[in-house]
Amino acid sequence: MAIQAVAVRDDHQGAGILDLACQSSHANAERLQPHARLRTSHVCLNDSERITGICAAVNIVLDFIRTAKLGDLAHQFWKGAEHLETRSALESAVEELALLREQLYRENLVLRDEVDRVSMFEEIVGTSPALQATLSRVVKVAVTDSTVLITGETGTGKELVARAIHRRSNRSARAFVSVNCAAVPRDLIASELFGHEKGAFTGATQQRLGRFELANGGTLFLDEVGELPAETQIALLRVLQEHEFERVGGTQPIRADVRVIAATNRDLQAAISAGSFRTDLYYRLHVFPIESPALRERREDIRLLVEYFIDRYARKAGKRITTVDEKTLQLLESYYWPGNIRELQNVIERSVLLCETEKFSIDESWLPQQPAPEEPGDQTQLPLKLAAQEKCMIEAALKESCGRVFGPTGAAAKLGIPRSTLESRIRSLKIDKNRFKTQAETRDDQLGIRGQPRHSSKGS
Repeated sequence: MAIQAVAVRDDHQGAGILDLACQSSHANAERLQPHARLRTSHVCLNDSERITGICAAVNIVLDFIRTAKLGDLAHQFWKGAEHLETRSALESAVEELALLREQLYRENLVLRDEVDRVSMFEEIVGTSPALQATLSRVVKVAVTDSTVLITGETGTGKELVARAIHRRSNRSARAFVSVNCAAVPRDLIASELFGHEKGAFTGATQQRLGRFELANGGTLFLDEVGELPAETQIALLRVLQEHEFERVGGTQPIRADVRVIAATNRDLQAAISAGSFRTDLYYRLHVFPIESPALRERREDIRLLVEYFIDRYARKAGKRITTVDEKTLQLLESYYWPGNIRELQNVIERSVLLCETEKFSIDESWLPQQPAPEEPGDQTQLPLKLAAQEKCMIEAALKESCGRVFGPTGAAAKLGIPRSTLESRIRSLKIDKNRFKTQAETRDDQLGIRGQPRHSSKGS
């Protein structure tokens, strides 16, 4: 191979140059050694990293050859016909190494693209149709700069979806900056997003860069965007429309080259109706909506998620877990999971820490069998359930008032509704009020004495 041309005979005058190059080689290798140790300490050393190391080595060799060719001490080395062949071989080596470097660089790009495709969703586990539909939308929008609005219940992994979009985008080499809008006090959220100038408010002792500036060229993830106060919504709308903003207390407009991904677990349409969220901002954010499915909509993924979390926390705790109790799996798959994946993750971690055998199981008391919220298809039963509840309340009031409907101690007064309304509901619900009356009250009703206090026979 052409690289062999570097190994010239020791009796050449230019050998000193090569010795210097070799010494420089060892010095550079020692400087690179910590990085090499750092890379090899990773279990998952991939081909892309190996090619990166090879490219670095090629660059070092090229530097050595150029040093040998161009150094001041090499002038005598290149004089004379006997050295022309060696010089030609070295020049050929430079050319071949340069071509090899370019080829390796192109192959590295291809490998990195393949690695990205494989690891893009490395923390998003599952094969269910609901999840695959979400990931399909992620792939389609990632290559653009469109604003994305991720919706879904709490604990469904909306930030993981946002990170997957960033990793597949053209901005993946730049920063991914995340802000939880609900966790920042309302008075400080503007400063958090846009920064502030020195003296802008009490305590602003120096200039501070906001998240938009920190994310310049990259992606800004606004979690819980529905919690933004009205004045901050206006400033965010300006950034989305005009791609510029001003720091708090500043007057100089700052250009913003940032892709915005927002997420919320609130119903923004309802918030608009309530007047707490701006309609124009909603449509600016709602360019490309993505729904993050709830765990109950992807129950077929629960077994995969259980295995994934058991492996993670068992390794962290230094435990060996080989099997999962089938009854535990059935329990996990039948549970409603109001907290979604975050709740499942916490249950698995707690169980791993308490597990004393190689067989994984959980305490059933950790998953209370609470009734699941009504699905859309069950809403036709709502009137019947309301009627049953109303009947129970009326019967309880009649029992407490001994079947009496009117008067200060009657059921109508206890329920806080007019007598005529109660009588109508009693007839509609087919309630027998007489069964709540005592024998004496039944006799009074027969005699026509209603709503009047009864006197004892002794006083009559």
